Order: sequence, then structure tokens, then C-alpha cells
Amino acid sequence: MAAPEEDEVEPVDEDYNNALFTFPPEVQEAIDQVLPSTDPLDKPDFNAVEFINNLFPTEQSLANIDEVINRMRTKIHRLDDDIRNVVRGQTNAGQDGREALVEAQRAIQELFKRIKDIKEKAEKSEQMVKEITRDIKQLDHAKRHLTASITTLNHLHMLVGGVDALESLTRRRQYGEVANLLQGVVNVLEHFQKYMSIPQIRQLADKVKKIQSELGTQIIADFEESFSNQGSRPLTNQKELTEACLVVNVLDPKVKKDLLKWFVKLQLQEYLVLFQENQDVAWLDKIDRRFAWVQRAVLGFEEKYGRIFPSDWEVAERICVEFCHVTQDGLSMVMQNRSMEIEVKLLLFAIQRTTNFETLLAKRFKGTTLLPHVEKSQSSEPTPEDKDAQQRDRDPLNPFDVDEDEDETEAVEIKPAAKPRVSPFHRIISQCFEPHLHIYIESQDRNLSDLIQRFMDDFRTQGPPPIQAEEGGAVLPSCADLFVFYKKCMVQCSQLSTGQPLLSLTASFQKYLREYANRLLSGNLPKSQTPMPTSLNFSTLLKEGLKESSSEVPKFTADEQYRVCSILVTAEYCLDTTQQLEEKLKEKIDSSLREQISLSGEVDVFHGVISNCIQLLVQDLESACEPAMTAMNKVNWSSIETVGDQSGYVNAITTHISRTVPVVRENLASARKYFTQFCIKFVNSFIPRFINHLFKCKPISTVGAEQLLLDTHSLKTVLLDLPSIGSQAGRKAPASYTKIVVKGMTKAEMILKIVMSPADPQSSFVDNYIKLMMDTETSDFQKILDMKGLKRNEQNALLELYRTRAPSQSHGQTNTDTNRPKSKIRVQEQELSRIRRLEKIIKKKL
Repeated sequence: MAAPEEDEVEPVDEDYNNALFTFPPEVQEAIDQVLPSTDPLDKPDFNAVEFINNLFPTEQSLANIDEVINRMRTKIHRLDDDIRNVVRGQTNAGQDGREALVEAQRAIQELFKRIKDIKEKAEKSEQMVKEITRDIKQLDHAKRHLTASITTLNHLHMLVGGVDALESLTRRRQYGEVANLLQGVVNVLEHFQKYMSIPQIRQLADKVKKIQSELGTQIIADFEESFSNQGSRPLTNQKELTEACLVVNVLDPKVKKDLLKWFVKLQLQEYLVLFQENQDVAWLDKIDRRFAWVQRAVLGFEEKYGRIFPSDWEVAERICVEFCHVTQDGLSMVMQNRSMEIEVKLLLFAIQRTTNFETLLAKRFKGTTLLPHVEKSQSSEPTPEDKDAQQRDRDPLNPFDVDEDEDETEAVEIKPAAKPRVSPFHRIISQCFEPHLHIYIESQDRNLSDLIQRFMDDFRTQGPPPIQAEEGGAVLPSCADLFVFYKKCMVQCSQLSTGQPLLSLTASFQKYLREYANRLLSGNLPKSQTPMPTSLNFSTLLKEGLKESSSEVPKFTADEQYRVCSILVTAEYCLDTTQQLEEKLKEKIDSSLREQISLSGEVDVFHGVISNCIQLLVQDLESACEPAMTAMNKVNWSSIETVGDQSGYVNAITTHISRTVPVVRENLASARKYFTQFCIKFVNSFIPRFINHLFKCKPISTVGAEQLLLDTHSLKTVLLDLPSIGSQAGRKAPASYTKIVVKGMTKAEMILKIVMSPADPQSSFVDNYIKLMMDTETSDFQKILDMKGLKRNEQNALLELYRTRAPSQSHGQTNTDTNRPKSKIRVQEQELSRIRRLEKIIKKKL
């Protein structure tokens, strides 16, 4: 093909080129790795127009276009030459490939032949090794069999000799040697378990079983003969019996069980005769004699026969355990037959003595015969580390967190303690008293009734305890006594039963907790005081701050205030202790009855007592402040000409607050959260009452409104400082309290600011009201109009305008300032400036 002329330009189809030279992404990535290039012509996203624009960015650069075309053509010719050389180089590639493939096949065949030769040689070598080691294997098997035969023959010789020796030693009752030999024979016999099909071996095994059976029968007979012929004389064959016990350890466990059962029954024969249910000594009043008898019997056993039995047999413990079972059955039968004779004191006496004996057993024995899985090293007694930990966690003043042996005189906060391990001897005898515990529950119910009545009588004669210098109002002593009594009853009852009796006792607790709350606490609260109508000189009230008239307001005395605070603190103590009493009861009662334990109703009762106490304190302070606010309504606020100091009614309210709040704070020093509740409840009640009295002050002039605004700001300052008023500590009021005061008193200030604003123009007045009073009602707007003293037709017009504008506030405020005349805006600005000056005056005076 002839090359084109220099000046000719062949047209190129751009879409065709793109389709021809565009490769998939993975192919393009492979090309870039094999032939990396920075030439823009090699890029997969090559753009001819962009390439030309880069070569000729301006018209001046077109001057060297011929040079650029020549370079491009030279590059094209070079690429053609490269392609031509590559194509020519690939002409003989097919022939070379076929030759290489034939050569590779020839090499593979040669390699396969060599591998086959190596395999044949390996098989021959393996066969040769097998022939060499064949004789060695036979020798190894022969050696193994010979060794096993010799060992078996030795075992057989030992077994035969041991069986013969056992027969001889058994006849001569040489139990010491029998114990050692019998264990060896049994161990050797285990090696012949797989040879039991051989008659001779089976005969030897049967002979060993026969010897074991004869030994068991013979040893039990020897024990029975020795103890039946003993009388009061000491045993003469103690050594023989001691060695016989070693033999029993090797025999079937049933032999040991039968021997111990017979021996324990022998030791309790006298007890069964002495304490038959028809004997006078078997009754509850002589229950100590039962325990004294068994203690003497155990001591006598240990002195006489303690060395005969191995220590791990725990024979003394077995005697005591069997004694407990026999005693439980005997007491149950006796109490069932003579149930009408059981009295509370007698029942408690028997229970106390029985639990003391069970505690003694728990300290003396480990309980391994009752709990076979208990390790020998485990002790039922707490370790010194456990005692130290319990001592550290113990509160000595808590009736539910002290040792039962310590003095139970005062009760404070209950702390949970680690649950102690239950002794195996716990309630092993005393459970027989459970069917008769209703007598105890009824008795405790009567005792609680008498206790509540005694508390009532003591409170009437003695009153609440004296105030503490640092802790404020003191808890009534009767409260601690009540819960100490509860703790004592709960512990005593839980030691006897953790079932239905404890649930019945809980019901009694609930009954008298309510009795205590209603009769002793709520019943001794002073009656609510209400303001008495008095003839007041209101001019004197405003000038002298109610100094003379305040003495006529009915008010709690200091003793009554202290009584209310003491009852509140006591109710708080009862509330916390009742909750912890519930937790203790749930810990001690059976899991199946745990859901039935609930003292939430009693907790609610004490919550009610606390609320009543706080409400009484709030009402007392409100009743003291009520005459001052009533005097505020009697002032003719439309005739006030100048703004002076804060009014007398503000001084009177401040005086009452200054006298009452520090006393309440001091009395509630140990219940700070309830003092905070008192402050919050007071302002929540006082501020709406104050606003209602503001609405009653009508009509009000602008100067009168300014005076009321000054008074309101003064009251706001007093209320903000109310929690710490008269205190040197200067503690900051809680944020929740401050928020309530600021929100309530700000509403009162906004009301007065609206009263001070001019009613004309009406639209400005309504808009100002809506802006300042965000959450309000039509009735409040009506009251403000009454305070301004507007005529009825003016009020109606303003109310109608308010009703049309108020709903639009929910969709956003309308921009009324742009359409308002400049004169009206100027009047409103002057009014706002006047209010700001008034606020500055108030701050200076404060």
C-alpha cells in the first residue's frame, strides 16, 4: 500500500476507532502492567479533541502545525516498522512450538520410566526387610506371652496362697493380718476378671466371696457377744474389735452400715425406755434432760469405746443424729397428744433449748453423716476471715445487721449481710414445733398490740425526744423499739420455720406497722390551723409590717412544729427500715412463698404520713402569710401617688418566712430532701395564691402597679433565698426550686407590666399581652382588664380583639410593627423605658 501524500489528511471515523481500540478494564490493567507508558496516546480514555487543544492552545501556536504533523507521521512510520517486525518474527513461532511440545513429551516418558524403576527397587527392598525381621517378630511375641504367663502364674500363686491364709486367719480371728491380706487378695482377684470362664479361677473367686461373707457375719457376732456380756465391766477384747473394724472397711459397705446401725441402736436403748411418751420426763418442761442424757452418753462412748472405731466412721455423730430423729418423733407424738397443755412460754422454752442444742451439735460435729458429699476438711464454723469480713460489714446500731448474741437495743439503717452457710443440724429436731407455731404467732400479735398501746401512752406523757443540735428532729424511740422487736421475732421464727409460720408473722408485722403509722404518727399530728378573721388596721399594716396584728394569726407553736418534724423524720426511718425488713423476710422465707412477701402497702402508708407532715408545715406558713395578702387587697392602689419602699405586707410575709423556715430547716436537718420538698410545695401553693390576690387588687393606677411590681420583685428575691434564709452556710437553692420560683413570680411581674402599659392603641395592648403572657386564658385577660379599671365597652372591644388575635399565635406571631403607626410605636417605647427605670429603682432599693 502506497503511503499517503504529506498534505493529505484521511478522514477517520471517531466511533469506529473507539469501538476498535477500547479494551475491557482487566485487559487494559494487564497491558499497563506489561507495557507501562506515559504517552497520552496510550491512555484508554484518549480524547483526540483534548489532545489537539493541548498541542495548539492558541491561534499563534498553529504556526508550527507542519512540524507537529511531521512528527506525528514519523511516529506512525516507526510504529508500522515495529508492527512489521513483530509479525515477521511470529512466522516461525508455530513450528518452534510443535518441536518444543514433542521434546517435552519425550522428557516426560523418560521421567516415568525412571520412577517405575525406583518403585520396583523399593518393593524389593521392603520384601527383603520383611524376610530379615520375620524371626525377630516371632521372638518379640514369644517374650510378651511368656512375661504375661509368668505374671499370671505369680498372681495365681498369690491368690491361692492368700485364700488359704485368709481361711486360716479367719478361724483364728487374727483380724489385723486379715485386713492387710484381704485387701491384697481383692486387688489380685481383679486381674482375673477376664479369666472367670476358667472353672478353677471361678472357684477361687467364689471362695473369696464366701470368706468375705463369713468375716462380716463373724465380726458382727463378735461385737454382739462382747457388748452383750459386758455389763459394767470393761471390754477385754478391744484390740480384736479395733482390728475387726479395719476388716469391715475392706468388706462390703453394707456390713459397716449394719454394724453401725446395731451399735447406735444399742447406745439409745436406755433413752427409749426413759423418755417414753407416757413418762412425765418426756414433756416439754423437762426437755433439758433429753439433751443432758445424750451428752453424757456421747462422753461415755468416747471414753469407753472411742478407740475401737476408726475416726472417719463418726460414730459419736451418728449417735447424735439418730438421737435427733428419735427425739423429733417422740416430741411430735407427745405434743400431738397433749396439744391443749402447750403454752407460749413452755413452747418458747422448749424451742430455745432445742435450738441451743442444735447449735451445739453444729459446733461439735461436721455433719458428714448427714451430708456425705461434704469434705472432711470443711467445717460448719465460719473461718476467722469470714468473721472479720462480717464484722467490717456490720452496723452495730442496726437491728437487722447485728449478731444475734449482741444487745438489740437500737435500730438504724439495715445493710445486707452475706448469707451464712446453713448447718446440717439446723432444725433437725426443732421442725417438730412448726405445727404448733400458731400459738407463738398469736402471742406475738398480742405483744405487738400491747407494745403499740404503750408507745401511745408514752408519747402522750413524754412527747417527742428533745431536739439534737446537729441532727435536728429526733426519731421517736418507740420506732427503734418496734423494729428491734420485729427483728427478734423474725430471727426466732426463721430459726424454727421458713414456711407458713413466717408468712403469718409477716401479716402481723404489716398490721401493726399500719397501726403505728395511723395511731402513733398520724394520730399525734397537730390539727391544721386556719386563719381566724381579725380586725386589722391596714394603714398600720402597710407602715409597720403587721408587727402587732401578726400575733393574732393562729399558728403552730414551736413544740408543735418540732412534733411534726419529729414525726416526719420517724416516718422516713420507718419507710427505709420497712423496705429493708421486706428484703430480710424474702431472704429468710422459702422461695415458694417469696412472692407473697410484700410491704409496699405499708411503705405507701409512711409516704402518706410524710406528705401529711409536709402539707401541715406548708399550711402553717401559708396561714401566717394569708392576713398580709388579704391586707394587700384592701389597699386603694388607684390612689397611690409615689413609689416608695416595699410595702408593709411584704415585710410581714418576709418576717413570717424568716421565723418559720429556719426552724423547719433545723428540725429537718437529718432529712434534707424533705425540707426541699417543703420549700417546693410552699412556693407551688404560695405563688398562685399571691397571683390570685394580685387579680383582686383593682382598680390599679400606673403608680400603684409600679409599687406592686417593686413588692413582687422583693418577694421574688425572698422566695429565691427561702431555702437558705437565716442560714450562715449560704447553701445554693436546688435548680428545680429556683426554676419554679422564677417561672411563677415572672408571671406575676408580667401581669403588672401589662397593667402598667396603656390600653390605647388597643392592638398594641393586646399584642403586648400575648407577647408577655405566653400560656394564658381569656379569664386571665379579663382579670387584667378589671385591674386596669376599664369601662365595660372598652373591655368588650379588647376581649373581641384578643379572641381574634390569640389563635394566630400558634402559627407564629404576625409582624404588626411594620404596619403600626409611628406615634403608637413611640408611646409603647416610652412605656417600656419607664418599666426599665422602675426595675433599676427596685434593684437599687434591694
